[in-house]
Amino acid sequence: MSRLLINRRRFLTAAGIAASTLPLAGCDAFDGMLKNRAPVRDVLASANDLTYRVQRLLMDADRLAPEFGESEIRQGQRPNGSTEPTDPEYIALRQQDFSGYRLGITGLVEKPLSLTLTELRNMPSRTQITRHDCVEGWSCIAKWTGVPLARVLDEARAKPEARYVVFHCFDRMDLGLSGPAAYYESIDLIDARHPQTILAYGLNGRPLPIANGAPLRVRIERQLGYKMAKYISAIEVVSDLSPFGRGRGGFWEDLGYDWYAGI
Repeated sequence: MSRLLINRRRFLTAAGIAASTLPLAGCDAFDGMLKNRAPVRDVLASANDLTYRVQRLLMDADRLAPEFGESEIRQGQRPNGSTEPTDPEYIALRQQDFSGYRLGITGLVEKPLSLTLTELRNMPSRTQITRHDCVEGWSCIAKWTGVPLARVLDEARAKPEARYVVFHCFDRMDLGLSGPAAYYESIDLIDARHPQTILAYGLNGRPLPIANGAPLRVRIERQLGYKMAKYISAIEVVSDLSPFGRGRGGFWEDLGYDWYAGI
């Protein structure tokens, strides 16, 4: 099993690095190849669906990712992706030390929520020391503290038809000629309810820094780093991912990355 997981990580890393060249080359050149119903997109979608199904068959839904001791935290958590959103609403919240921040939980829920950071911090929390594996090939061990996403979903009472959780974010990513696009990510309810999936507001015993996603980011410890959305502005519970972005379930997935980035 360990050999299988290692080989999968190497494959995803190589595939992700290849996919990461798309925006650098100018994504307009690939729009036709990756748009809905295009042959290349269909092949990628089929491969992703197979990966997802095989991973679910091989892995226990509640299996924990490895956790470490504090002595193994040898450096600060390396920032990745965007590190300082320029969204005006985010800047205003930051200037107030996020005192006005509210996390909306909407969509297929019986009880929509609007939670302050204080309310989130007062919920039952989990602290875990885990390894962040980036698709670029580096990793970093850090201690994360936050509220389990399952606890928030239980509070909102997700409806029976719900299948996915979509994370909407304050940051925008530049796509060159196509301009900036809002960052978003998604996971299924199995990963959303995993014990180690948390909405993190603390890092290494301190409040989450701006560069690492303040005021709130998600930690999905059994998936690659690009799945762990930062600067979360809202969470939407849905049954279908097609209405968001280009319909692939995330910013990088819309550019060809694997939606299910399990490791």
